[in-house]
Amino acid sequence: MPHNLKGKFINLEYINKNMSRGKGKLMIAYKFRAYPTPEQEKKLHEIFATEAKIYNEMIKKANEMNTHDLKTVEKTLRQIIHDLESLWKGKIYSMVIYPIEEKLLYNLKGLARLKKKGKKVGSLKPKEKFTFLFYRHHGFRLDIDGVELSKLGKIKVLFHRPIEGKIKGVGIKLDKDNKWYVYIVSEITPKPLPKTGKVVAIDWGIEKLLTTSDGIAIQNPLILDKLEERIKRLQKALSRKKKGSKNYEKTRVRLAKLYKYAKNLINDYLHKVTTWLVKNYDVIYVENIRVEKLIQTNKAKKLRRHILQANYFKFLELLEYKAKLYGKQVIKVSPKNTSKKCSRCGYVNQKLSLNDRIFKCPKCGLEIDRDYNAALNILNAGLGQPKAPVEGKPLLYISFSEGVYSKFPG
Repeated sequence: MPHNLKGKFINLEYINKNMSRGKGKLMIAYKFRAYPTPEQEKKLHEIFATEAKIYNEMIKKANEMNTHDLKTVEKTLRQIIHDLESLWKGKIYSMVIYPIEEKLLYNLKGLARLKKKGKKVGSLKPKEKFTFLFYRHHGFRLDIDGVELSKLGKIKVLFHRPIEGKIKGVGIKLDKDNKWYVYIVSEITPKPLPKTGKVVAIDWGIEKLLTTSDGIAIQNPLILDKLEERIKRLQKALSRKKKGSKNYEKTRVRLAKLYKYAKNLINDYLHKVTTWLVKNYDVIYVENIRVEKLIQTNKAKKLRRHILQANYFKFLELLEYKAKLYGKQVIKVSPKNTSKKCSRCGYVNQKLSLNDRIFKCPKCGLEIDRDYNAALNILNAGLGQPKAPVEGKPLLYISFSEGVYSKFPG
């Protein structure tokens, strides 16, 4: 198994939930640039539009039924696919059509969960067209320089790395910057790394992406802040263009490329950080954070934006995935009072505010970096025993550039 998984993992949750997987196996997705011909592009756009028509008919029917019995809804949705056979039969591979029903059911279940929690939710919105097509188990064949898809023919693909494991599905997607990508979903067997005998706890944050109980702080690059002026200029230019015009589309693509550049930078950084963690530690303790609650309780717009930029969900998703791959453990602990409790004596300082970056214990006199103190408390909660803080010793700070271009301390 290659040690570097950068760019391989994507969130295909609703697909993976419906794919068979062997015991102890993992699903990963390889992403490659695709180059369909103009005829294939036209055909793909037609398929996307047809899928949207079927999806919208299903939404309409589901809203009319107004029932919480998803089994009854599922039978009705499947019947709609058969009723609309004239739209797709003979033109679109049938196994590509049925996942539309699964996607809608997945969305309906999501709405049902939110309603159960007492959230105010509306109804699902219709789509103009889809941008993703997935062939599960059948209807595809891989070649040395491309992939052959049923009803579409062979599409040229730039395979820049080898594919491992058993191939379970192939998808093709049109990105917002009008570039095509092929996703190869593969089932792999985990290959554990040698044990290091080391345990660590990490405090996830805003100013510092994370601080470890070993006294290492890793910078949060806040990429969108650095690109904010460029983004504002393009958004302003886009607002002045006539929607649907060629100039509007050109500006939209430029803006999409800039957002994609920012997303790729942070994803690359998160991959490097998480890979470093699972290679160097056997057990990693993290806080079981509810990010949505953090956003709701913080009124400052800039702080909420920084919370979202830190992307805790993606960080934890990658960390847990790689831990399974390499035979390591990620354990969640309660975040209650991890920042306000003294890691030496256990005193809880309720007066501590977000602006206090140094934790000062009025009981035992400990003065320590707030995030480092929290990391020690997370470790204490995980191990059930206190670890003495390294007083007076500065944190080893890893900047964004060091994290990208050099090895982390190991």
